[in-house]
Amino acid sequence: MSLIETTIAALGPWSWFVLGLILLGLEILAPGTIFLWFGLSAMVVGVVALAFGFSWQVHVGLFLVLSLVSLLIGRRMMLKLASEKGDPGLNQRGSRYIGRQFTLAAPLNDGTGNLSIDDTIWRITGPDLPAGTKVKVESIEGVRLVVARVE
Repeated sequence: MSLIETTIAALGPWSWFVLGLILLGLEILAPGTIFLWFGLSAMVVGVVALAFGFSWQVHVGLFLVLSLVSLLIGRRMMLKLASEKGDPGLNQRGSRYIGRQFTLAAPLNDGTGNLSIDDTIWRITGPDLPAGTKVKVESIEGVRLVVARVE
């Protein structure tokens, strides 16, 4: 017998908990929620192995089935959570301002100007307007916000 076989035989059902901890440790080193499901499956098999006296072949089969099922369910769940929590305007910050109204601090001359929003100065385009005019962001053209006078 090899050292690994001797260790597994000596640990008995507790070897599943050791395997589960190793797999969960791998998840920390190589994140991606793959080893997480295998590690949790090994822990469940460890509980079953302690409670019932099945053969090692049943334990391995149970581990394979639980790993596959938990991986499929977990990936589907993670994709659903990722799509719900995402920020659709993350890479287009200007899209967050569409429909909002602002007051021009400087005039809009020759169809271009600047608009200070929060901590950012945006290039804007629109009709010529004097400073102090209320404008509404209508759309985005590249990196410029397109504004129109608020009536």
